[in-house]
Amino acid sequence: MDLLELRDRIDEIDAQIVELYENRMDICKQVAEYKISTGKKVFDKVREEEKLRKVKALTHNDFNCRGIEELFEQIMSMSRKLQYGLLAEHGSMGKLPFIGVKELDTAKARVVFQGAEGAYSQAAMQQYFGDKVNSFHVDTFRDAMSAIDEGSADFAVLPIENSTAGIVSEIYDLLVEFENYIVGEQIIKIEHCLLGVPGTRMEDIKTVYSHPQSLMQSARYLSEYDWKQISMPNNAFAAKKVADEQDKTQAAIASEYAGNVYGLEILEKGVNQSDTNSTRFIIVSNQKIFLEDAKKVSICFEVPHKSGSLYHMLSHFIYNNLNMNKIESRPIEDRNWEYRFFIDFDGNLSDSAVKNALRGLRDEARNMKILGNY
Repeated sequence: MDLLELRDRIDEIDAQIVELYENRMDICKQVAEYKISTGKKVFDKVREEEKLRKVKALTHNDFNCRGIEELFEQIMSMSRKLQYGLLAEHGSMGKLPFIGVKELDTAKARVVFQGAEGAYSQAAMQQYFGDKVNSFHVDTFRDAMSAIDEGSADFAVLPIENSTAGIVSEIYDLLVEFENYIVGEQIIKIEHCLLGVPGTRMEDIKTVYSHPQSLMQSARYLSEYDWKQISMPNNAFAAKKVADEQDKTQAAIASEYAGNVYGLEILEKGVNQSDTNSTRFIIVSNQKIFLEDAKKVSICFEVPHKSGSLYHMLSHFIYNNLNMNKIESRPIEDRNWEYRFFIDFDGNLSDSAVKNALRGLRDEARNMKILGNY
């Protein structure tokens, strides 16, 4: 046969495949109707594994065996998505354990942030809750999560991502550990300043204090000077140390806001090398609530440790037309080389497409958790 004849044969076979696929989907609809009437789960792992064994046994070489496995994994995945969609249409998806609210009750709320007075977290808190917010600060991120978990605070403000330094990995781990949920976010521009006690000259400085990320973000500027760099838990702690000790040989890299709080002089503004450096802060509560006009969903899940697992999880976003805008991974404690995935995607927990995707993810993933809708 010449090439055109071979292509004609392929076209004929493809038409048969399409017809058979549509026939299969029609039967899947009937399966879904049966499951709706009986309350059976859509995902049947044992049944799917048995099906894969049978179709692989029909092939005649290793290459076709692997190809058929991939093909039927996709076909069964699309079948499940069809069934989830029909469940949603019949109102059989069940309710998500989150309550939609018109606005957050912040009038008498007590808010906790990590760091000292003058921290970027405090600035983010005041932008979100207002200058008159009733607040207190703690030393660590864990302390902040514990405060809302036990009820001594209503909300916590925590940094989760910087546009240049990346994620704050500890926050991701704490969101899994605690039964606390994201209800809002605040993005603030980061402009680091070199701060010293009033009257400090550049030639006086011998030591600079700041958070490790801030030192890294200011590395280009700092390389021009032979200063000793010492890491601090928080920029505000660095500013407080310089203010408390009143030593002109010491300087801090922190915000202009921190400089004003501690009465320090701004020796130079914008010492971080990026003009677009921003940090995203999350607002966290121990209540399972979300704003009715929320537009972003954050989740995390684990996947079976085998080829293609993550791909199948992500397909739920594709087939429900959901825009995934972020994915991160964190190692799972005590399970070498296994990871937990964190995903942000556009949507609201009241949307049918979001419910559909979450139902599929919940059935097929390990330990899926909704971290918040905001």
